[in-house]
Amino acid sequence: MEPIRTIPDTVPAPNRTLGDIAIRWCTRYLRQPDGPDAGDPWRFTREQARTVMRFYELDDNGSFVYRQGTVRRIKGAGKDPFAAALCAFEFVGPCRFSHWDASGNPVGISHPAAWVQVAATSKDQAQNTMALFPGMFSNDALSAYGIDLGKEIIYSGVGGRIEAVTASARALEGRRATFTLMNETQHWVKSNGGHHMAMTIAGNVAKSRGGGARTLEITNAPLPGEDSVAERTYHAWSKLRDISPDTPRLAGFYYDSIEAPASVVLGDRDSLRAGIIAARGDADWLDVDWIISTIYSGTYPAYQSRRMFLNQLVVDEDSLIDPQDWDALTVSDRLADGDRITLGFDGGKTNDATALIAMRVSDRLIEPLGIWEKPDGPAGENWEVDREAVEGAVHHAFERFDVAAFFADPVQWDGHVARWSEEYRDRFAVRASTGSAVARRMDGSGGQLRELTDANARLVAAIENGHVRHIGNETLRRHVMNAKRWPNRYGVSFRKENPNSRKKVDGYAALLLADLARTRLVEAGKLEMEQRDGRMFFG
Repeated sequence: MEPIRTIPDTVPAPNRTLGDIAIRWCTRYLRQPDGPDAGDPWRFTREQARTVMRFYELDDNGSFVYRQGTVRRIKGAGKDPFAAALCAFEFVGPCRFSHWDASGNPVGISHPAAWVQVAATSKDQAQNTMALFPGMFSNDALSAYGIDLGKEIIYSGVGGRIEAVTASARALEGRRATFTLMNETQHWVKSNGGHHMAMTIAGNVAKSRGGGARTLEITNAPLPGEDSVAERTYHAWSKLRDISPDTPRLAGFYYDSIEAPASVVLGDRDSLRAGIIAARGDADWLDVDWIISTIYSGTYPAYQSRRMFLNQLVVDEDSLIDPQDWDALTVSDRLADGDRITLGFDGGKTNDATALIAMRVSDRLIEPLGIWEKPDGPAGENWEVDREAVEGAVHHAFERFDVAAFFADPVQWDGHVARWSEEYRDRFAVRASTGSAVARRMDGSGGQLRELTDANARLVAAIENGHVRHIGNETLRRHVMNAKRWPNRYGVSFRKENPNSRKKVDGYAALLLADLARTRLVEAGKLEMEQRDGRMFFG
């Protein structure tokens, strides 16, 4: 069983990374801090070494390619010792680029004023890493660098420091750390000051002299919907990833996760064993049988077991769609010019997202044609959706495809929807409603709640039974995972987790409208059947 990786398992050329230098330095000056090998020279696993090589990649000017990084692994995979080794290297090791030698290889130099922070939302959490340093620094390191192993702050003889910092954003304000380890960010939420702490750290890094300061998050898979810093980081990466596979790298955003594939069945011991082995990478000290017994003991609900031991992003029982069902439908296929499709549209203005989703009529292939949502951080202040961009995407869809039906929620977009209806109504095989060729409200007004509820049940069943396909768009996945069950007198529809939630579901709403439009084609007898791979696809 092959693991799912967020970054290719390759490394940069040796002359374009400080990774080799970091690995050699850690091997010479550090020791294994605990376990049966305590006191032995430090060794990165092969998986960890590849991560180091990638994270310390350099561009042609000797600057770091990545300014922020995240390493997401299963519980027990050695994240704390790994991160502590990098902190030690950043503290006194040759962690910054100096020059190219005569052979064109990089030469490293220690930071002249290293300030390494181990950040966590509680003192106990920070100590998970800080407590490792006394056992990690060898006698050679203590002597060579004049290291003073204090409990709260570790100093070097040349003015460097490692310190633990907790969720007091006021105390952090203005501190210009050269390297910040953000520990277990799946626990950083609004209620414990995690959000404010992350923003403060980001501001401090942005002010660093020469732009050389960096951050590294270590985390387990976050719980979708909890709005942790780890979840926000994943969402930020996924938005970049949807633009193109190279965009995160171009943006200096390193996100390294290894997880078990969605096909793992918890109730099948062989499948579960293979999934754990895939997700653990080469952390072969983990006892797979013990993990299996822990999962089967019922101590954790299924979604928590998948998060902690398979590194999967999973939602709670109130969620509408099982992420394993959704992920299993990912294909490499794409819409082609001239394909017969239906369109679904759900629009917002400021806080709500706007989504335009296409579904191929023949096989229910789902492809977002655009999802626009408020950016995080300062870029989101006074943000409004670019209506010209949305208009352009709609008109381009009609130029490129054979659009058999288009269902759009007119709320906040009634003028646009009316124009689309007027311009394109002669091309549609079915109308969205009696009053419009395109407008179809999503609030259940006009006695349409039953139809929407039935449409939702039909789409959920199609996802569970593998009767739809999608292209693996991360932003659409997030919207689908955000959708919660909403029982009503006709069955189960969907909703946001609460009316004021930041978790958007507009992509799912647009998908539901596209699928409802296709169903209308089926009911009207206007669906041209097509056989693919020996299977017939129909409503």
